[in-house]
Amino acid sequence: MRFPTHGSRGSSVVTSLIVAAFAFVGCGPAASVSAAPKVTSTSPADLATDVALDAPLSAVFDLEMEPLSDATFTLLQGTTPVTGAVSTSADGKTATFVPQALVAGTVYSAKLTSGVTSKAGVALATAHAWSFTTATSAVVVTVPEVTARSPLADALGVAINTRVCATFNVEMDALTLTEATFTVKQGATVIPGAITMGPGPTATFTATSNLPVATLLTASLSVGVKSAAGTPLASAVTWQFTTGSTVALGPAAVNLGAAGRFVVLAKTGISSVPASVITGDLGLGPAAASYVTGFSLVADATNVFSKATQVVGQVYAANYAVPTPSNLTTAVSNMEGAYTDAAGRPTPDFLELGTGNIGGKTLAPGLYKWTSTITVPTDVTIAGGANDVWIFQASGDLTTSAATRVTLAGGALAKNIFWQVAGKATLGVGSHFEGVLLCKTEVTLQTAATMNGRVLAQTQVALQQATLTQPAP
Repeated sequence: MRFPTHGSRGSSVVTSLIVAAFAFVGCGPAASVSAAPKVTSTSPADLATDVALDAPLSAVFDLEMEPLSDATFTLLQGTTPVTGAVSTSADGKTATFVPQALVAGTVYSAKLTSGVTSKAGVALATAHAWSFTTATSAVVVTVPEVTARSPLADALGVAINTRVCATFNVEMDALTLTEATFTVKQGATVIPGAITMGPGPTATFTATSNLPVATLLTASLSVGVKSAAGTPLASAVTWQFTTGSTVALGPAAVNLGAAGRFVVLAKTGISSVPASVITGDLGLGPAAASYVTGFSLVADATNVFSKATQVVGQVYAANYAVPTPSNLTTAVSNMEGAYTDAAGRPTPDFLELGTGNIGGKTLAPGLYKWTSTITVPTDVTIAGGANDVWIFQASGDLTTSAATRVTLAGGALAKNIFWQVAGKATLGVGSHFEGVLLCKTEVTLQTAATMNGRVLAQTQVALQQATLTQPAP
């Protein structure tokens, strides 16, 4: 091809056409340039007022970001830096700053510097700043925390049909607990499943099919998870566990929530005929500490709990200092929810077994139901594996005779045995019992009775020179 020339101007035209032709034919489209990240929202919002003194700060981005630090996410009171902890969510799209302390009625300035970069290495186009004013009084916003998780961190041999649960210290916004914010992964691969809430502030992940065998799995909750009041987790929560190869027999375990931290939890009173021996924490609410009798309580300097020579643990009552009252309210609510859950399980595997007399029997995993009292006049064996579950539903009382024993076999664990009793429970003189008692009314452990489990009663608990030990996790 020949091009006409008209002096230097003609040469310039030819050169431009040739360059353009090479660019089009030989190189294809120019490489795309990564977009700069943007801040889509902040909490508190810009110019917000009456911000709670314990409210965390957060910023949400439109792209996945590199982890932020206290050099790139700052907070100032005037010109004075405020110290705090900075974290970035698992998906990289939310950064959270938890200040150590804020002052009432004060203006604060938050800033994300241009040192904040996306995973693609592109920085914010400009620093992002906003300000807010704290409340004039100490308005307290409870930051949600995970108080219990199942399976436990680093648990081994977990049943492949297990459900993954997280229990919180406050009521949660169920709409923020989704497959995006509550995940279970095998390496980087997401295990498909569904998220449900309840009973109480407990989120449950149920896999679509059984979990992979003999596999290390990671459960994660992102800071996108928020309380019912709209407060996010201060930081992401992650834990790992390893599955075994077996399927757990029996019904799904009853989730005790915050009630599961207590070896004894009651609403109206806890009494001891000295000297009982209790290993684990005691909780009483809404009744006050004056209804914890026979223990010679000695209050801690914080007045958050008490100690007693009979208790290897701590004693909490509803009239103790913050945060004990709200913690007990949550625990009692979870106890009541667990009772309702256990009582409402349908389709029993065993109905009216022995017409309520289970003495001398060996009980396999499953759901048992009686419309009368359960009696244990002679020894009973509960036999099954470490992941198997038993739920016993009784419309009446539960009574064990003197010197009788409930014995575990085959690896069965007390934490997986739930006795839902609509009446009262009485463990006889010198008897031994295993499991978690969820009792609608009162529980009595008579002289020298021993128990490996938990007593969660909706009225009172009486310990008569008894020995009570919380079950192994």
